[in-house]
Amino acid sequence: MYGKVYLVGAGPGDLKLITVKGLECVQEADVIAYDRLVNKELLKYAKPGAELIYCGKEPGRHHFIQEEIHALLVEKAKEGKVVTRLKGGDPFVFGRGAEEALVLRQEQIPYEVVPGITAGIAAPAYAGISVTHREMASSFAIITGHGRDSKGQDTIQWEHIATGIDTLAFYMGVGNLRYISEQLIKHGRPATTPVAIIEKGTTAEQRTIVSTLECIADEAVEQNIKNPAMVLIGEVASLHETLVWVEEEQQYVSHSVY
Repeated sequence: MYGKVYLVGAGPGDLKLITVKGLECVQEADVIAYDRLVNKELLKYAKPGAELIYCGKEPGRHHFIQEEIHALLVEKAKEGKVVTRLKGGDPFVFGRGAEEALVLRQEQIPYEVVPGITAGIAAPAYAGISVTHREMASSFAIITGHGRDSKGQDTIQWEHIATGIDTLAFYMGVGNLRYISEQLIKHGRPATTPVAIIEKGTTAEQRTIVSTLECIADEAVEQNIKNPAMVLIGEVASLHETLVWVEEEQQYVSHSVY
């Protein structure tokens, strides 16, 4: 008899931002297959004897390729084990959870999706930025910072998002920031639009910089901003200076040039 796979969102970094249901899946699992951005403190909640398997990926270096992760989930579930696939953020928001669910469905393995808090709303909130605002932003979009198809062609519809959406949240966009800025300005976004970058959002190492669309790429280089980081583009980014609620003694650093 087959076991079951839980595709669980671990949240954006803060240990306590996992859901109650997500934590229960960690506690009940025979096998936990976890990603790079998962808070490793969550693994302390695993039951004795649980098998912990690191499936992390980072630019240019993959511990497991995606197909190997698929095979791992299928193998462990067919052994009758309860498997928790633990992902940073939400499994269906740039987490490739749908790909894993499709494989499990094809193999007739029971699975369940446990949503998680995604960085696109959590990191801004910890930086004092509301992604929607009655007077500033009535629309919000989450976008990959490196949208390319199998032929290397840009898949982002810049002409639509540049002026059609108030707040843009780019995931893992730091390495492509100059291109993102140039495309948005080219397609009509004002160069003076406020932009915030939140590095390592919701963790004790969180750092936020705020600048403008035309200057943010240079500022990110100067401040040595690295992934994981969220890029928030829109008028709401200016709220950071007013609404930031995290104190310096909590080891958060805030810097603004806007």
